[in-house]
Parts: sequence; structure tokens; C-alpha cells
Amino acid sequence: MSGDDKKYSKQIIGKIVVSKAGKRFGEVGSIVFETRTGELIQIVLRNPTGFTEGLDLDHDKSGNLLIPYSAVIAIGDFVVVAEEDII
Repeated sequence: MSGDDKKYSKQIIGKIVVSKAGKRFGEVGSIVFETRTGELIQIVLRNPTGFTEGLDLDHDKSGNLLIPYSAVIAIGDFVVVAEEDII
């Protein structure tokens, strides 16, 4: 993982995760990445909202909800995910 990637991942920690329709999922708690390539794989949700209960999301060993990084379509003030990519 390059220095830029580390800086980038620190910038999105704590951002609110929303769908394109504006439904709030929670906050970015941390990021799971492939250690060999540095490829970002999943976002670990912190403080998930009730909306996430209806979604078929993966969980980590601690029971945290995981959103595939491939579903992320934009990062700005919020992390926007394509809801259809994670349902």
C-alpha cells in the first residue's frame, strides 16, 4: 500500500456512508485491504443504521457489517455506495 493510499484511507475513516438515494448506512469505521496489492476490499461500518438490517451484508469476526469497496461510486463529504451492488 503506497503512502498515498494510506493517506486516502485515513481521509474516509469516519465519513458517513449513504446510498445514491440518500439512505444512511452508518460511518466508515475502517477499511479492509489486500496486504499484498494494497487493493481496498471492504469498508467496515461503524454505528450502522436500522436501514442496514434489511440488507444482506457480510460480517467480520467481530460482527461488524462489511460493504464491498466495489460498491463505492463517489467519495466527497460522504461515501456514496450503489445500493444495487450490495443488496
